[in-house]
Amino acid sequence: MNTPRNIPVSTSPSTSPSTTVVRAACPHDCPDTCALHVTVQGGRAIKVQGDPDHPPTHGALCTKVSRYTERSYHPERVLHPMKRVGAKGSGAFVRVSWDEALADIAQRLAAIAARDPQAVLPYSYAGTMGLLQGESMAARFFHKLGALLLDRTICSSAGGDALAATYGGKVGMHTEQYAHSKLIVIWGSNSIASNLHFWTFAQAAKRDGAKLVCIDPRKTETADKCHQHIALRPGTDGALALGLMHELIVNDWLDHDYIAHHTDGWPKLRERALQWPPERAAQVCGITADEVRSLAHDYGTTRPAAIRLNYGMQRVRGGGNAVRLIACLPCLVGAWRHAAGGLLLSSSGWFKSVRNDAALQRPDLLAGRRPRTINMSTIGDDLLRESGERLPDGTAFGPKIEALIVYNSNPVAVAPESPKVVRGFAREDLFTVVLEHFMTDTADHADYVLPATTQLEHLDLHTSYGHTYALINERAIEPLGEAKPNTQIFRELAARMGYTEPCFADSDEALARMAFVEPVHFDELREKGWVKLPLPDAPFADGGFPTANGKCVIDSPVYGVPDHVPNYECESATPELARRYPLAMISPPARNFLNSTFVNVKSLRDIEAEPLLEMHADDAAARGITTGTTVRVFNDRGSYRCKVALSARARPGVVNGLGIWWRKLGLDGSNVNELTHQRLTDIGRAPSFYDCLVEVAPSGLAPTPPRAPATAAT
Repeated sequence: MNTPRNIPVSTSPSTSPSTTVVRAACPHDCPDTCALHVTVQGGRAIKVQGDPDHPPTHGALCTKVSRYTERSYHPERVLHPMKRVGAKGSGAFVRVSWDEALADIAQRLAAIAARDPQAVLPYSYAGTMGLLQGESMAARFFHKLGALLLDRTICSSAGGDALAATYGGKVGMHTEQYAHSKLIVIWGSNSIASNLHFWTFAQAAKRDGAKLVCIDPRKTETADKCHQHIALRPGTDGALALGLMHELIVNDWLDHDYIAHHTDGWPKLRERALQWPPERAAQVCGITADEVRSLAHDYGTTRPAAIRLNYGMQRVRGGGNAVRLIACLPCLVGAWRHAAGGLLLSSSGWFKSVRNDAALQRPDLLAGRRPRTINMSTIGDDLLRESGERLPDGTAFGPKIEALIVYNSNPVAVAPESPKVVRGFAREDLFTVVLEHFMTDTADHADYVLPATTQLEHLDLHTSYGHTYALINERAIEPLGEAKPNTQIFRELAARMGYTEPCFADSDEALARMAFVEPVHFDELREKGWVKLPLPDAPFADGGFPTANGKCVIDSPVYGVPDHVPNYECESATPELARRYPLAMISPPARNFLNSTFVNVKSLRDIEAEPLLEMHADDAAARGITTGTTVRVFNDRGSYRCKVALSARARPGVVNGLGIWWRKLGLDGSNVNELTHQRLTDIGRAPSFYDCLVEVAPSGLAPTPPRAPATAAT
């Protein structure tokens, strides 16, 4: 077990001699990846603070992570292995020993694998973003087993794959440079809630005279603080980008030299953009033509101009194409020539050259086998499929999924179309093991729940998708109860399965020492807490994108020229559906939650109070609904009851179902994913959470047609 690493601290009358400060990192699915200082007194963590010396963190933390000790010491922590004794979903468990749990799990997995290892599915995502406690020893275990592979798509693969198709990788601006921008377009991001440290740089730019524009269907807390809010319909971001391009062309606000030397395929996109005058874009987006013209003027004439693109806008059918279109904009005006110009969606691609994932995950343990891949976003359908069932593309599904090992995720709450997900997890013939901190909706459906450590109790390493610093997380306290790191759980399970390869004996420190290659060194991370990648301030001032020819790829050999792709569910594509369900629904995260994490932290849940649906007053009046009314939100997939808040944050024709609450905390034991579907995005095989039509009626009343027309998404 690794010894906690301490930062020297001075002692004073108010500081116990046994007080130490330990370097750490925030593990959560957030672009900020903050560097932390954990204060430990008498073996107990008493405070979590931001590292004041880490430039992106600069000493500040969000409300959620500043209360991390409340989560680690939560009275409802799972601290011992638990075995189910009641019906799946009932939450009826008894405590068992690690020996009993691991022996039974190994025996049952071995029996299934003997028939076909592709009946075993690992399911994980970003409950921790750590390289060790994420996919290191776990990946080794499943590769050795020959289990199914998981396509981890649920959050960002549409935008990530689209960005990589355009720039050659998930690369972009340095977040600190936004402080020097003169125009910042915040597109699809509630930065105050989900990218706080970028927001502090944007605020610095604002104080220095920069204009801030927020593009979002919802009038978020971030929109409140910007100079302009453009409330477009969900799924129309690509149309807006094309409208902006039209104005850049006709007004000649283009950097012809940058386009000529550093882009590939512009003539075809130019032809397409000329078909999108402001009036057409405005009609599709549900905004005014003057809003399109004004933003195009600002973007075409202000230097340096920067876009902070985030993942909210890519959770629709055409999300990938929209990201490609928006990613072209900085190239058209030469914004990349400036350190404070360009775009950031994800910086994770910058770490590709220093991460040694093959050493951590050991894909060679597959030994030539090629297991099929399951998309985590279609887990509802896939858990209900029979062996050999024909898929929509005509191929056979393969063996039925018989075993599921869930770690770093809560799919029963977060996966789309949850009625199917619940039915799948409720199968009595499905053997399910969940590694968890709490009895989540998913843990309630497990056969075994194994207690995992929190970030304060284990060693880990982190990269980021919002900045360019690698970080270390040292163990600050001893694991509580019988909790074990994910790495240790999979080590012990491998031993029970009879796996004797030396790699299954690697300690966490050994894993950490092989995780990075030059110029990132483990010993330097251990000494300083974080290391910045050596990158230029203006990475694409002279082109040099990480594509095959160094240019921004506009006409992709795989995807062609990007275009606006309408939602699956919208008035133009599905008019009959839109007549029955005339309201578009998006389900952005509640400010004090992060996906389904922190929902059970009382101080944070008290702030959010209860599941809410934000609704525009006009739409509510047409349905006889007032603030505080309990309503039924429904479509063909399901029905969800919650309270309504009449709010200016909702635009007409769009309702905001704030998430992601645990199902068990909902009025009827359900949450907003009761209504979402499993259809995938145009690029990246990702879910279309925000591509969803619904109707809303007072709870308990039969649905009636609205008394006034409501604007549907296009």
